[in-house]
Amino acid sequence: MNKKPIKRVVIAGGGTAGWMAAAALSKLLGKNLSVALIESDDIPTVGVGEATIPTLHIFHRLLGINEQEFMAATNATFKLGIQFENWKVQNQDYIHSFGFLGQGCWAAGFQHFWLKGQQKGMVTQIGDYIPEHLACRESRFAVLANQEQNHAYHLDAGLYAQYLRKIAEQHGCKRIEGKIETVTLDDNSGDICALTLASCEVIEGDLFIDCTGFRALLIEQALHTGFEDWSHWLPCDSAVAVQTTAKPNPVPYTRSIARDAGWQWRIPLQNRTGNGLVFCSKYMSDDQAKAALLANIEGELLNEPRVIKYKTGTRRKHWNKNCIAVGLSSGFIEPLESTGIHLFQRAIVRLMLMFPSNGIAQADVNEFNAQSRADVDDIKDFIILHYHQTQRTDTPFWRYCKNMPIPDTLRHRMDLFESTGKVFKKAEELFGETSWIQVMLGQGITPQQYHPIVDIMSDEELKQFLDNIKSNVKRKVANWPNVNDFIRHYCQTNIPTL
Repeated sequence: MNKKPIKRVVIAGGGTAGWMAAAALSKLLGKNLSVALIESDDIPTVGVGEATIPTLHIFHRLLGINEQEFMAATNATFKLGIQFENWKVQNQDYIHSFGFLGQGCWAAGFQHFWLKGQQKGMVTQIGDYIPEHLACRESRFAVLANQEQNHAYHLDAGLYAQYLRKIAEQHGCKRIEGKIETVTLDDNSGDICALTLASCEVIEGDLFIDCTGFRALLIEQALHTGFEDWSHWLPCDSAVAVQTTAKPNPVPYTRSIARDAGWQWRIPLQNRTGNGLVFCSKYMSDDQAKAALLANIEGELLNEPRVIKYKTGTRRKHWNKNCIAVGLSSGFIEPLESTGIHLFQRAIVRLMLMFPSNGIAQADVNEFNAQSRADVDDIKDFIILHYHQTQRTDTPFWRYCKNMPIPDTLRHRMDLFESTGKVFKKAEELFGETSWIQVMLGQGITPQQYHPIVDIMSDEELKQFLDNIKSNVKRKVANWPNVNDFIRHYCQTNIPTL
């Protein structure tokens, strides 16, 4: 491997991924590094990644980002979960919320107590035992001191990139305007040694971060790293996106509405609504997708619908030689559970933990790639669950999803939950037990049994236990204000009202 000390980091591409990397490296490691970012005003970013998950708090804490300032700058609203509509069957919905479910014991999670309570007619829907789930339905929320941060955001991805750019440039990152024309490799090592711009300017570096999006200009076009295609599991390969005027009193959750050949998103910001239709081109044309989206939006159009093409899958290596792919260049699962920005963040934090100041070591590269692969594999399985575990057979797309073969790892999780009610989370896995339980129940998997430790409780004790948890959730959420009233106060903004 190249044992040359790393002094010059070159980030190819801007957008959310590029400026996240630039802000983190320049602020947290910048005293020992030269950090430069190349982007062209002529190359548009995808820019539709408007929904996040709570792990973004980790990144913001690292950078010392003030939540109120960030939300005001990006027209952000709070997100407490996702409402899935028409996924199991037509005209039925459920919410996958953030937060934690009830209270279990050493041997069994809360779902086992709830399952017995369901058999006895003692319980209501599973979401009544999760504060964030009830808050979604009642449009309540507040950021309170010493409260666990189980919230995320809907945000303007373009404004977020601008916000991060200011942080990066304040800490010495140099932005270079230009279009990358050629990538020069070292004849001996095969490493990238320079990028040449259309202006003929040559940018040399020791470590290169590929944030060029789906083009993967460095990691794939130059280094031929290889790509593992997941479209047999995740067949949607296109999206059409459009923005509309803001809806009054936006809800604190993303809407995911299953359609004939994919699904539609609605993401409420302070000043507008983000809309899109993710679809499979084998079952729907671009024109049909545009028409389907425009027939199901609210508000006035703010721009023309834009079609985005992609392929689901992962780069075979996220770190290859002296190049690290961050963002869409590393692969793409799809936006269903808002994991895109999370994966950008994971790669950036992982790079800082393994930063090769004294030169690249193969052991670091191998560990980085192994961890990156584990991240995307676990998320991939969770996304496939939504598509495969459906009762819909009304269109060719849904019949394909229902009958397609799935990964053995996912099959095991589904079989385990259905036969025993058990769910286990791997140490570094993103989605925990509460997430898997909500989606598996919502998609129609009913466990055949509960853990026998529940039977230690009498029926009266079980009912009191369940009622107490539900009452505590209700009491907690009742103390939170209306979420949009809170945003207006918190961000000093004019979020629209009726």
